[in-house]
Amino acid sequence: MTTPQRRLLNDGHQLPLIGFGTWPLDDDQATIAVDAALQAGYRLIDTAARYGNEVGVGRGVRDSGIPRQDIVLTTKLRGSAHGYDNTLRGFDTSLKRLGTDYLDLYLIHWPQPTVNLYVESWKAFIRLKEEGLVRSIGVSNFLPEHIDHLQQATGVLPAVNQIELHPNYSQLNLRQWLVQKGILVQSWSPLGQGEELNQSAIQTLARKHDRTTAQIVLRWHLQLGLLPIPKSQNSQRIQQNIAIFDFSLDQDDLAALATLEANHRLGEDPTSFTEE
Repeated sequence: MTTPQRRLLNDGHQLPLIGFGTWPLDDDQATIAVDAALQAGYRLIDTAARYGNEVGVGRGVRDSGIPRQDIVLTTKLRGSAHGYDNTLRGFDTSLKRLGTDYLDLYLIHWPQPTVNLYVESWKAFIRLKEEGLVRSIGVSNFLPEHIDHLQQATGVLPAVNQIELHPNYSQLNLRQWLVQKGILVQSWSPLGQGEELNQSAIQTLARKHDRTTAQIVLRWHLQLGLLPIPKSQNSQRIQQNIAIFDFSLDQDDLAALATLEANHRLGEDPTSFTEE
């Protein structure tokens, strides 16, 4: 079993270097997968109200037998719950579904600029943190203009921005901006939903290092200072995906992976997406 090292956030808390994602698992699938991930050594579990599996995730955490204080549990505010009071209600609902009395990391899932209530939600997040109900607060899919708006309105920067990020969509400019702001970058769909693992450059590196293609890509995330949150239901792959701390990619490897950038977005566009 491998237990990841941790990264320091701008609020003084820490996150493991790799997490376990749960989209699009249902409750029953999430229970089994989360338990397996925790047994394999993952200590960051990521879900969202929108995923519809918070009950199963919470059950998997409890079934694992791992002390709650040793687990970083993350969920996200859904789009329909934006606004100050709605956010507080949405948080309470997520806590009940997860079966816990606090969160380690709470994220606004999408900025929804056309709705334009994310600042009000952020103010509620700040209150939840001040009350000790959430340890760290952050955002997901936010662009610089959205984060600037949060900072100007409240003076509080997110600790984390979780964004789509994989070799075909590496978001270099956004990553650099977030690093300058002291905001940790988490990578969702870090394996490009599996689409990219068949590319020859990744397969060549897998043979060179005697690793799986997924391990190569996840190691790439680590060496760029990113925190990936891969998802799998397969127990062998769950174990393989965390076994990335005993090898390194060299500069030639990283250069080969950099050539895969294609500006190929798999998910929604944060400038226009409105979540149900």
